[in-house]
Amino acid sequence: MFGLEIGFTILLILCLVAACSFEFVNGFHDTANAVATVIYTNSLKPVVAVVWSGIFNFAGVFFGGIAVAMGIVNLLPVESLIDQNISHSIAMVLALLLSAIAWNLLTWYFGIPCSSSHTLIAAILGVGITFSLLPESGGNVAVNWKKAQEIGASLLLSPLFGFSTVILLMTIMKAMIKDSSIFKEPAKDAPPPTWIRAILILTCTAVSFFHGSNDGQKGVGLVMLILIGIVPAYFALDNQQNPADTSRALSQIEYIISSADSATMSPEMRAGFVALQPDLDDLASRLPASGTMNEIPEADRFKVRSDILKITRKLEKMEQEGQLVLPYETLTQLKAEIKNLRKTTDYAPSWVILIISLSLGIGTMVGWKRIVVTIGEKIGKQHLTYAQGASAEIVAASTIALSTYMGLPVSTTHVLSSGIAGSMVASQGIKNLQMDTIRNILMAWLLTFPVVLVLSGSLFLLFRLIL
Repeated sequence: MFGLEIGFTILLILCLVAACSFEFVNGFHDTANAVATVIYTNSLKPVVAVVWSGIFNFAGVFFGGIAVAMGIVNLLPVESLIDQNISHSIAMVLALLLSAIAWNLLTWYFGIPCSSSHTLIAAILGVGITFSLLPESGGNVAVNWKKAQEIGASLLLSPLFGFSTVILLMTIMKAMIKDSSIFKEPAKDAPPPTWIRAILILTCTAVSFFHGSNDGQKGVGLVMLILIGIVPAYFALDNQQNPADTSRALSQIEYIISSADSATMSPEMRAGFVALQPDLDDLASRLPASGTMNEIPEADRFKVRSDILKITRKLEKMEQEGQLVLPYETLTQLKAEIKNLRKTTDYAPSWVILIISLSLGIGTMVGWKRIVVTIGEKIGKQHLTYAQGASAEIVAASTIALSTYMGLPVSTTHVLSSGIAGSMVASQGIKNLQMDTIRNILMAWLLTFPVVLVLSGSLFLLFRLIL
Protein backbone atom coordinates (compact mmCIF):
# COMPACT_ATOMS: atom_id res chain seq x y z
CA MET A 1 0.00 0.00 0.00
CA PHE A 2 1.34 3.46 -1.06
CA GLY A 3 4.58 1.77 -2.13
CA LEU A 4 5.57 0.91 1.45
CA GLU A 5 7.24 -2.28 2.58
CA ILE A 6 4.89 -4.72 4.28
CA GLY A 7 6.22 -3.90 7.75
CA PHE A 8 5.74 -0.16 7.30
CA THR A 9 2.30 -0.76 5.77
CA ILE A 10 1.25 -2.64 8.91
CA LEU A 11 2.61 0.18 11.08
CA LEU A 12 0.71 2.76 8.99
CA ILE A 13 -2.52 0.82 9.44
CA LEU A 14 -1.86 0.54 13.19
CA CYS A 15 -1.29 4.30 13.36
CA LEU A 16 -4.57 4.99 11.57
CA VAL A 17 -6.40 2.57 13.89
CA ALA A 18 -4.78 4.30 16.88
CA ALA A 19 -5.95 7.71 15.59
CA CYS A 20 -9.49 6.37 15.26
CA SER A 21 -9.16 4.88 18.75
CA PHE A 22 -8.15 8.28 20.12
CA GLU A 23 -11.26 9.81 18.59
CA PHE A 24 -13.39 6.90 19.87
CA VAL A 25 -12.03 7.47 23.39
CA ASN A 26 -12.58 11.19 22.93
CA GLY A 27 -16.21 10.38 22.12
CA PHE A 28 -17.06 8.47 25.27
CA HIS A 29 -14.81 10.73 27.36
CA ASP A 30 -16.62 13.89 26.22
CA THR A 31 -20.19 12.60 25.79
CA ALA A 32 -21.03 13.89 29.26
CA ASN A 33 -20.47 17.45 28.09
CA ALA A 34 -23.57 17.23 25.94
CA VAL A 35 -25.84 14.73 27.70
CA ALA A 36 -25.33 15.35 31.42
CA THR A 37 -27.78 18.23 31.52
CA VAL A 38 -30.59 16.51 29.60
CA ILE A 39 -30.18 13.34 31.67
CA TYR A 40 -30.13 15.06 35.06
CA THR A 41 -33.10 17.27 34.19
CA ASN A 42 -35.12 14.28 32.90
CA SER A 43 -35.35 15.88 29.46
CA LEU A 44 -34.18 12.70 27.71
CA LYS A 45 -33.62 9.12 28.79
CA PRO A 46 -29.91 8.24 28.98
CA VAL A 47 -29.95 5.83 26.02
CA VAL A 48 -31.86 8.28 23.83
CA ALA A 49 -29.55 11.14 24.89
CA VAL A 50 -26.28 9.37 24.02
CA VAL A 51 -27.56 8.08 20.67
CA TRP A 52 -28.88 11.54 19.83
CA SER A 53 -25.54 13.08 20.83
CA GLY A 54 -23.64 10.50 18.80
CA ILE A 55 -25.61 11.32 15.66
CA PHE A 56 -24.92 15.05 15.96
CA ASN A 57 -21.27 14.51 16.85
CA PHE A 58 -20.99 12.58 13.59
CA ALA A 59 -22.72 15.42 11.72
CA GLY A 60 -20.47 18.01 13.35
CA VAL A 61 -17.31 16.32 12.12
CA PHE A 62 -18.69 15.69 8.65
CA PHE A 63 -20.07 19.19 8.02
CA GLY A 64 -17.88 21.28 10.31
CA GLY A 65 -15.06 22.13 7.89
CA ILE A 66 -11.34 21.62 8.49
CA ALA A 67 -10.10 24.93 9.97
CA VAL A 68 -9.37 23.38 13.38
CA ALA A 69 -7.84 20.30 11.72
CA MET A 70 -5.35 22.51 9.89
CA GLY A 71 -4.56 24.26 13.17
CA ILE A 72 -3.49 20.87 14.55
CA VAL A 73 -1.48 20.03 11.42
CA ASN A 74 0.24 23.43 11.44
CA LEU A 75 1.10 23.17 15.13
CA LEU A 76 3.73 20.57 14.27
CA PRO A 77 5.56 21.64 11.10
CA VAL A 78 5.92 18.18 9.63
CA GLU A 79 8.25 19.50 6.94
CA SER A 80 10.81 20.15 9.69
CA LEU A 81 10.62 16.62 11.08
CA ILE A 82 10.52 14.52 7.94
CA ASP A 83 13.70 12.87 6.73
CA GLN A 84 14.45 9.91 4.51
CA ASN A 85 13.99 7.44 7.39
CA ILE A 86 10.29 6.57 7.43
CA SER A 87 10.66 4.85 10.80
CA HIS A 88 11.34 8.26 12.35
CA SER A 89 7.97 9.48 11.08
CA ILE A 90 6.27 6.41 12.51
CA ALA A 91 8.05 6.99 15.84
CA MET A 92 6.64 10.52 15.89
CA VAL A 93 3.10 9.38 15.19
CA LEU A 94 3.08 6.44 17.61
CA ALA A 95 4.52 8.54 20.43
CA LEU A 96 1.90 11.26 20.30
CA LEU A 97 -0.98 8.81 19.73
CA LEU A 98 -0.16 6.38 22.53
CA SER A 99 0.57 9.09 25.10
CA ALA A 100 -2.70 10.90 24.30
CA ILE A 101 -4.79 7.71 24.43
CA ALA A 102 -3.17 6.55 27.68
CA TRP A 103 -3.91 9.82 29.50
CA ASN A 104 -7.48 9.97 28.19
CA LEU A 105 -8.18 6.42 29.38
CA LEU A 106 -6.58 7.06 32.78
CA THR A 107 -8.66 10.16 33.50
CA TRP A 108 -11.81 8.46 32.17
CA TYR A 109 -11.23 5.48 34.49
CA PHE A 110 -11.17 7.79 37.51
CA GLY A 111 -14.18 9.74 36.23
CA ILE A 112 -12.26 13.01 35.92
CA PRO A 113 -13.41 15.41 33.18
CA CYS A 114 -10.14 16.02 31.33
CA SER A 115 -9.57 17.84 28.08
CA SER A 116 -8.77 15.72 25.04
CA SER A 117 -7.62 18.96 23.39
CA HIS A 118 -5.02 19.61 26.08
CA THR A 119 -3.93 15.99 25.86
CA LEU A 120 -3.45 15.90 22.09
CA ILE A 121 -1.72 19.28 21.91
CA ALA A 122 0.63 18.37 24.79
CA ALA A 123 1.51 15.14 22.97
CA ILE A 124 2.25 17.03 19.74
CA LEU A 125 4.40 19.59 21.56
CA GLY A 126 6.26 16.79 23.37
CA VAL A 127 7.32 15.27 20.05
CA GLY A 128 8.20 18.63 18.50
CA ILE A 129 10.26 19.89 21.45
CA THR A 130 12.10 16.57 21.78
CA PHE A 131 12.98 16.57 18.08
CA SER A 132 14.29 20.14 18.38
CA LEU A 133 16.78 18.95 21.02
CA LEU A 134 18.20 16.16 18.83
CA PRO A 135 21.48 16.79 16.95
CA GLU A 136 19.90 15.68 13.66
CA SER A 137 17.27 18.44 13.87
CA GLY A 138 19.87 20.73 12.31
CA GLY A 139 18.51 23.68 14.24
CA ASN A 140 15.05 23.33 12.65
CA VAL A 141 12.20 24.61 14.78
CA ALA A 142 9.84 21.65 15.15
CA VAL A 143 7.02 23.56 16.84
CA ASN A 144 4.98 26.39 15.36
CA TRP A 145 5.20 28.54 18.49
CA LYS A 146 2.89 31.24 17.16
CA LYS A 147 0.15 28.67 16.58
CA ALA A 148 0.94 27.11 19.98
CA GLN A 149 0.47 30.50 21.66
CA GLU A 150 -2.88 31.01 19.91
CA ILE A 151 -4.08 27.56 20.94
CA GLY A 152 -2.74 27.98 24.48
CA ALA A 153 -4.60 31.26 24.92
CA SER A 154 -7.79 29.66 23.59
CA LEU A 155 -7.53 26.69 25.96
CA LEU A 156 -6.71 28.93 28.94
CA LEU A 157 -9.34 31.62 28.42
CA SER A 158 -12.29 29.46 27.31
CA PRO A 159 -13.04 27.90 30.75
CA LEU A 160 -12.70 31.30 32.45
CA PHE A 161 -15.09 32.70 29.86
CA GLY A 162 -17.51 29.81 30.41
CA PHE A 163 -17.47 30.21 34.21
CA SER A 164 -18.04 33.97 34.24
CA THR A 165 -20.54 34.06 31.36
CA VAL A 166 -22.76 31.39 32.94
CA ILE A 167 -22.85 33.39 36.20
CA LEU A 168 -23.93 36.46 34.20
CA LEU A 169 -26.53 34.49 32.22
CA MET A 170 -27.97 32.93 35.40
CA THR A 171 -28.26 36.38 36.95
CA ILE A 172 -30.14 37.67 33.90
CA MET A 173 -32.44 34.62 33.89
CA LYS A 174 -33.32 35.13 37.56
CA ALA A 175 -34.22 38.75 36.87
CA MET A 176 -36.31 38.06 33.76
CA ILE A 177 -37.94 34.64 34.25
CA LYS A 178 -40.73 34.52 36.80
CA ASP A 179 -41.26 30.75 36.69
CA SER A 180 -39.37 29.75 39.85
CA SER A 181 -39.68 26.02 39.07
CA ILE A 182 -36.80 26.15 36.60
CA PHE A 183 -34.45 27.20 39.43
CA LYS A 184 -35.43 24.25 41.61
CA GLU A 185 -34.36 20.62 41.64
CA PRO A 186 -36.36 18.64 39.04
CA ALA A 187 -39.03 16.33 40.39
CA LYS A 188 -37.87 12.72 40.25
CA ASP A 189 -38.70 11.08 36.89
CA ALA A 190 -40.89 14.05 35.90
CA PRO A 191 -40.08 15.78 32.61
CA PRO A 192 -39.46 19.54 32.69
CA PRO A 193 -41.91 22.12 31.32
CA THR A 194 -42.21 21.78 27.55
CA TRP A 195 -40.48 25.06 26.73
CA ILE A 196 -37.45 24.42 28.95
CA ARG A 197 -37.25 20.82 27.73
CA ALA A 198 -37.12 22.08 24.16
CA ILE A 199 -34.29 24.46 25.09
CA LEU A 200 -32.34 21.72 26.87
CA ILE A 201 -32.66 19.30 23.94
CA LEU A 202 -31.69 22.07 21.53
CA THR A 203 -28.60 22.98 23.57
CA CYS A 204 -27.65 19.30 23.88
CA THR A 205 -27.90 19.06 20.09
CA ALA A 206 -25.83 22.22 19.61
CA VAL A 207 -23.08 21.13 22.04
CA SER A 208 -22.95 17.71 20.32
CA PHE A 209 -22.72 19.22 16.84
CA PHE A 210 -20.13 21.83 17.75
CA HIS A 211 -18.15 19.30 19.80
CA GLY A 212 -17.93 17.21 16.63
CA SER A 213 -16.99 20.24 14.54
CA ASN A 214 -14.16 21.13 16.96
CA ASP A 215 -12.94 17.96 18.68
CA GLY A 216 -13.67 15.81 15.64
CA GLN A 217 -11.53 18.09 13.51
CA LYS A 218 -8.63 17.39 15.88
CA GLY A 219 -8.92 13.75 14.88
CA VAL A 220 -8.95 14.75 11.21
CA GLY A 221 -5.80 16.81 11.79
CA LEU A 222 -4.22 13.87 13.59
CA VAL A 223 -4.86 11.51 10.67
CA MET A 224 -3.47 14.09 8.24
CA LEU A 225 -0.31 14.35 10.37
CA ILE A 226 0.03 10.57 10.07
CA LEU A 227 -0.51 10.49 6.32
CA ILE A 228 1.72 13.48 5.55
CA GLY A 229 4.43 12.19 7.87
CA ILE A 230 4.49 8.59 6.64
CA VAL A 231 3.40 8.77 2.98
CA PRO A 232 4.04 12.40 1.94
CA ALA A 233 4.25 11.47 -1.75
CA TYR A 234 0.51 10.72 -1.69
CA PHE A 235 -0.86 13.20 0.86
CA ALA A 236 1.48 16.21 1.02
CA LEU A 237 -0.68 17.95 -1.62
CA ASP A 238 -4.35 18.00 -2.50
CA ASN A 239 -4.42 16.17 -5.80
CA GLN A 240 -7.88 17.60 -6.52
CA GLN A 241 -6.44 21.10 -6.85
CA ASN A 242 -5.61 22.47 -10.29
CA PRO A 243 -1.87 23.29 -10.44
CA ALA A 244 -2.71 26.16 -12.77
CA ASP A 245 -4.60 27.83 -9.92
CA THR A 246 -1.63 27.31 -7.61
CA SER A 247 0.73 28.77 -10.22
CA ARG A 248 -1.61 31.73 -10.73
CA ALA A 249 -1.64 32.48 -6.98
CA LEU A 250 2.16 32.18 -6.88
CA SER A 251 2.54 34.53 -9.87
CA GLN A 252 0.30 37.11 -8.19
CA ILE A 253 2.36 36.95 -5.01
CA GLU A 254 5.57 37.37 -7.01
CA TYR A 255 4.03 40.31 -8.91
CA ILE A 256 2.97 42.07 -5.69
CA ILE A 257 6.43 41.60 -4.19
CA SER A 258 8.26 42.78 -7.34
CA SER A 259 6.00 45.83 -7.78
CA ALA A 260 6.41 47.05 -4.20
CA ASP A 261 8.13 50.45 -3.98
CA SER A 262 11.63 49.70 -2.71
CA ALA A 263 12.07 53.33 -1.65
CA THR A 264 9.36 52.96 0.99
CA MET A 265 10.53 49.56 2.25
CA SER A 266 12.02 49.17 5.68
CA PRO A 267 15.26 47.16 5.92
CA GLU A 268 13.25 44.32 7.53
CA MET A 269 10.71 44.27 4.69
CA ARG A 270 13.44 44.30 2.05
CA ALA A 271 15.33 41.50 3.81
CA GLY A 272 12.12 39.49 4.13
CA PHE A 273 11.39 39.72 0.41
CA VAL A 274 14.98 38.75 -0.44
CA ALA A 275 14.74 35.70 1.86
CA LEU A 276 11.53 34.62 0.10
CA GLN A 277 12.99 34.59 -3.40
CA PRO A 278 14.72 31.16 -3.29
CA ASP A 279 11.51 29.47 -2.13
CA LEU A 280 9.46 31.33 -4.76
CA ASP A 281 11.86 30.28 -7.52
CA ASP A 282 12.02 26.68 -6.30
CA LEU A 283 8.23 26.38 -6.13
CA ALA A 284 7.75 27.90 -9.58
CA SER A 285 10.22 25.39 -11.05
CA ARG A 286 8.39 22.40 -9.59
CA LEU A 287 4.78 23.26 -10.49
CA PRO A 288 3.53 21.88 -13.83
CA ALA A 289 2.25 24.44 -16.30
CA SER A 290 -0.95 22.42 -16.79
CA GLY A 291 -2.53 19.07 -16.06
CA THR A 292 -3.02 17.79 -12.52
CA MET A 293 -1.09 17.63 -9.27
CA ASN A 294 -0.41 13.96 -10.02
CA GLU A 295 2.02 15.11 -12.71
CA ILE A 296 4.38 16.44 -10.03
CA PRO A 297 6.99 13.69 -9.44
CA GLU A 298 6.45 11.88 -6.15
CA ALA A 299 9.90 12.90 -4.96
CA ASP A 300 9.00 16.59 -5.46
CA ARG A 301 5.56 16.70 -3.84
CA PHE A 302 6.74 17.14 -0.28
CA LYS A 303 9.18 19.84 -1.41
CA VAL A 304 6.29 21.68 -3.10
CA ARG A 305 4.36 21.50 0.17
CA SER A 306 7.37 22.73 2.11
CA ASP A 307 7.90 25.67 -0.25
CA ILE A 308 4.24 26.72 -0.04
CA LEU A 309 4.25 26.61 3.75
CA LYS A 310 7.55 28.50 4.03
CA ILE A 311 6.37 31.24 1.65
CA THR A 312 2.98 31.74 3.26
CA ARG A 313 4.28 31.57 6.84
CA LYS A 314 7.03 34.10 6.15
CA LEU A 315 4.55 36.50 4.57
CA GLU A 316 2.05 36.02 7.39
CA LYS A 317 4.78 36.65 9.96
CA MET A 318 5.89 39.81 8.16
CA GLU A 319 2.31 41.07 8.05
CA GLN A 320 1.73 40.36 11.75
CA GLU A 321 4.95 42.14 12.71
CA GLY A 322 3.96 45.19 10.69
CA GLN A 323 6.73 44.77 8.11
CA LEU A 324 4.44 44.68 5.05
CA VAL A 325 3.93 48.39 4.41
CA LEU A 326 1.67 48.09 1.38
CA PRO A 327 -1.45 49.92 0.17
CA TYR A 328 -4.61 48.46 1.75
CA GLU A 329 -5.93 47.06 -1.52
CA THR A 330 -2.58 45.45 -2.32
CA LEU A 331 -2.28 43.93 1.16
CA THR A 332 -5.84 42.57 0.90
CA GLN A 333 -5.03 40.98 -2.45
CA LEU A 334 -1.83 39.47 -1.02
CA LYS A 335 -3.77 37.87 1.85
CA ALA A 336 -6.28 36.43 -0.63
CA GLU A 337 -3.50 34.94 -2.77
CA ILE A 338 -1.85 33.43 0.34
CA LYS A 339 -5.16 31.72 1.10
CA ASN A 340 -5.43 30.52 -2.52
CA LEU A 341 -1.89 29.11 -2.38
CA ARG A 342 -2.65 27.25 0.86
CA LYS A 343 -5.60 25.43 -0.72
CA THR A 344 -3.03 23.04 -2.15
CA THR A 345 -1.78 22.01 1.32
CA ASP A 346 -4.72 22.65 3.67
CA TYR A 347 -7.15 19.84 2.94
CA ALA A 348 -8.46 16.49 4.15
CA PRO A 349 -9.81 13.67 1.95
CA SER A 350 -13.48 12.80 2.42
CA TRP A 351 -12.62 9.27 3.64
CA VAL A 352 -10.53 10.74 6.48
CA ILE A 353 -13.43 12.92 7.61
CA LEU A 354 -15.79 9.93 7.35
CA ILE A 355 -13.74 7.53 9.49
CA ILE A 356 -13.23 10.18 12.17
CA SER A 357 -16.94 11.02 12.09
CA LEU A 358 -17.79 7.37 12.65
CA SER A 359 -15.16 6.92 15.38
CA LEU A 360 -16.35 9.94 17.36
CA GLY A 361 -20.04 9.21 16.80
CA ILE A 362 -19.79 5.56 17.89
CA GLY A 363 -17.53 6.45 20.81
CA THR A 364 -20.10 8.96 21.99
CA MET A 365 -22.62 6.14 22.47
CA VAL A 366 -20.53 4.07 24.92
CA GLY A 367 -18.64 4.52 28.16
CA TRP A 368 -20.33 7.83 29.01
CA LYS A 369 -21.61 7.18 32.53
CA ARG A 370 -18.45 7.83 34.60
CA ILE A 371 -18.03 11.42 33.46
CA VAL A 372 -21.79 12.12 33.41
CA VAL A 373 -22.01 11.28 37.12
CA THR A 374 -19.13 13.63 37.88
CA ILE A 375 -20.66 16.54 35.96
CA GLY A 376 -24.22 15.92 37.11
CA GLU A 377 -23.62 15.11 40.78
CA LYS A 378 -20.11 15.94 41.94
CA ILE A 379 -19.31 19.48 40.79
CA GLY A 380 -22.07 21.15 42.81
CA LYS A 381 -23.68 20.21 46.10
CA GLN A 382 -27.20 20.59 44.72
CA HIS A 383 -28.95 18.63 41.99
CA LEU A 384 -28.63 20.26 38.58
CA THR A 385 -31.61 22.54 37.90
CA TYR A 386 -33.21 23.30 34.55
CA ALA A 387 -31.78 26.83 34.52
CA GLN A 388 -28.29 25.64 35.38
CA GLY A 389 -28.29 22.99 32.66
CA ALA A 390 -29.63 25.34 30.00
CA SER A 391 -27.30 28.24 30.83
CA ALA A 392 -24.18 26.02 30.94
CA GLU A 393 -24.98 24.39 27.60
CA ILE A 394 -25.92 27.66 25.86
CA VAL A 395 -22.56 29.16 26.83
CA ALA A 396 -20.66 25.95 25.95
CA ALA A 397 -22.27 25.67 22.50
CA SER A 398 -21.64 29.35 21.72
CA THR A 399 -18.01 29.21 22.86
CA ILE A 400 -17.22 26.07 20.88
CA ALA A 401 -18.96 27.40 17.76
CA LEU A 402 -16.98 30.66 17.91
CA SER A 403 -13.70 28.79 18.44
CA THR A 404 -14.43 26.49 15.49
CA TYR A 405 -15.18 29.51 13.29
CA MET A 406 -11.81 31.01 14.30
CA GLY A 407 -10.02 27.70 13.61
CA LEU A 408 -8.94 27.27 17.24
CA PRO A 409 -9.23 24.03 19.22
CA VAL A 410 -11.02 24.52 22.52
CA SER A 411 -11.69 22.19 25.44
CA THR A 412 -15.36 21.21 25.42
CA THR A 413 -14.81 19.49 28.77
CA HIS A 414 -13.38 22.53 30.48
CA VAL A 415 -15.92 24.96 29.00
CA LEU A 416 -18.88 22.82 30.10
CA SER A 417 -17.44 21.86 33.50
CA SER A 418 -16.56 25.48 34.28
CA GLY A 419 -20.03 26.48 33.11
CA ILE A 420 -21.66 23.99 35.51
CA ALA A 421 -19.43 25.32 38.30
CA GLY A 422 -20.44 28.88 37.40
CA SER A 423 -24.12 27.96 37.54
CA MET A 424 -23.67 26.45 41.00
CA VAL A 425 -21.88 29.59 42.24
CA ALA A 426 -24.63 31.77 40.73
CA SER A 427 -27.26 29.80 42.68
CA GLN A 428 -25.80 29.66 46.18
CA GLY A 429 -22.28 31.05 46.05
CA ILE A 430 -18.92 29.28 46.10
CA LYS A 431 -20.02 27.18 49.08
CA ASN A 432 -22.24 25.29 46.60
CA LEU A 433 -19.21 23.66 44.96
CA GLN A 434 -17.81 20.27 45.93
CA MET A 435 -14.22 21.31 46.37
CA ASP A 436 -12.81 17.77 46.20
CA THR A 437 -14.15 17.37 42.67
CA ILE A 438 -13.02 20.86 41.65
CA ARG A 439 -9.58 20.06 43.05
CA ASN A 440 -9.40 16.82 41.03
CA ILE A 441 -10.45 18.60 37.83
CA LEU A 442 -7.91 21.38 38.39
CA MET A 443 -5.21 18.82 39.20
CA ALA A 444 -5.90 16.96 35.95
CA TRP A 445 -5.92 20.30 34.11
CA LEU A 446 -2.54 21.27 35.57
CA LEU A 447 -0.92 17.85 35.16
CA THR A 448 -2.09 17.10 31.62
CA PHE A 449 0.43 19.30 29.83
CA PRO A 450 3.63 18.35 31.68
CA VAL A 451 2.80 14.64 32.07
CA VAL A 452 1.68 14.05 28.48
CA LEU A 453 4.44 16.26 27.06
CA VAL A 454 7.16 14.30 28.89
CA LEU A 455 5.51 10.95 28.11
CA SER A 456 5.18 11.80 24.41
CA GLY A 457 8.77 13.01 24.16
CA SER A 458 10.10 9.95 25.98
CA LEU A 459 8.14 7.55 23.76
CA PHE A 460 9.39 9.41 20.70
CA LEU A 461 13.01 8.83 21.74
CA LEU A 462 12.28 5.19 22.59
CA PHE A 463 10.57 4.43 19.30
CA ARG A 464 13.36 6.11 17.30
CA LEU A 465 15.78 3.70 18.96
CA ILE A 466 13.80 0.52 18.38
CA LEU A 467 12.11 1.11 15.00
